Amino acid sequence: MITADLRQYLQQGRDAMVASLAGLSEYDIRRPMTPTATNLLGLVKHLAGIEFGYLGECVGRSAPVPMPWTDESIWDSADMWALPEESREYLVGLYRRAWQHSDESLEQFGLDAPATVAWWPEERRTTTLGHLLVRVVAETAQHAGHADIVREMIDGRAGKDHEDTGDTAWWDKHVARVQEAADQHR
Repeated sequence: MITADLRQYLQQGRDAMVASLAGLSEYDIRRPMTPTATNLLGLVKHLAGIEFGYLGECVGRSAPVPMPWTDESIWDSADMWALPEESREYLVGLYRRAWQHSDESLEQFGLDAPATVAWWPEERRTTTLGHLLVRVVAETAQHAGHADIVREMIDGRAGKDHEDTGDTAWWDKHVARVQEAADQHR
């Protein structure tokens, strides 16, 4: 039951991440939207590497496809933005392949399966697949939330429950109310 719940939450985050790209131009999915250059396609690329690493490599299953940015340094954020030659189709396809690879690991091994995270400090490298699954669910949800905000900054499209909360007039009134409260502290 726990495994099914975690996999469901992971898939919801994956789907939300990919949905954040829908209908946007190549420029809009690539352009830096924060002072640290957060961008939608970079988040997809990053999460592909996260899944191949934590839910594959750490349980002895190498990625079945190359990830060219690992030849560079991921510590230099090479996994957080798309090179001009890395198309949307390529990176989304890579991310979907990472899902498949991760799902295979989860089916092949149980949550108690031993895992080793080579890039963690030596004293805490040894863990379990279950621990890493929880970590990946959390990271995917976090980045899907980033994607919601970035998408809203690009074209105003908010998250999936936006319309359930209110129409345009309701949101305009809400924003004005929040701004008024903030203005009290200028």
